[in-house]
Amino acid sequence: MSVSPSASPSVSAPVATPTQADLLDFVRRTAADSALVASLPLDPEGRTWVRLEGPGGSEAWLIGWPPGTGTGWHDHADSVGAFLTARGELKENSLAARLPTDGWKTLELSEDIDRERRLSAGKSRAFGQHHVHEVLNESREEHAISVHAYYPPLPRIRRYSRTGQVLRLEQVERPEDWQ
Repeated sequence: MSVSPSASPSVSAPVATPTQADLLDFVRRTAADSALVASLPLDPEGRTWVRLEGPGGSEAWLIGWPPGTGTGWHDHADSVGAFLTARGELKENSLAARLPTDGWKTLELSEDIDRERRLSAGKSRAFGQHHVHEVLNESREEHAISVHAYYPPLPRIRRYSRTGQVLRLEQVERPEDWQ
């Protein structure tokens, strides 16, 4: 007895876990959608955002940054991510070291740990788990708009304060805090 290919049961291929490269490709393609970028409502005083459907179950956002706004120091816990500036310019300050993930409240950072990147329109960045950074729109006049994607979807965000070389864990946010 032979079975024709059309008689075989269909099997769905499992969805691949998105990599940093996949997330980077997604933010690049999304930022190229000028109608989507232009549709983001902008507020003169606070950041605005729209949640997007990211690849492979990832979490994605289109974010508007008024002049002089920023995130403060934070990480994305166990998620990898990517972001791209679609309009304007953003500055990313980051730490060039992997920090312990839990069990501390205050860390003394070494002198050579700081990194700075300027991401003008079209420039992107991917990062791994536990990446500690802050993102800023330092412009005094122009909004910036960016596209972000994270996988797995953000389980939590740890927020830090920084005074000189001292980094202090201030708060842990869960998805219900920002949804």
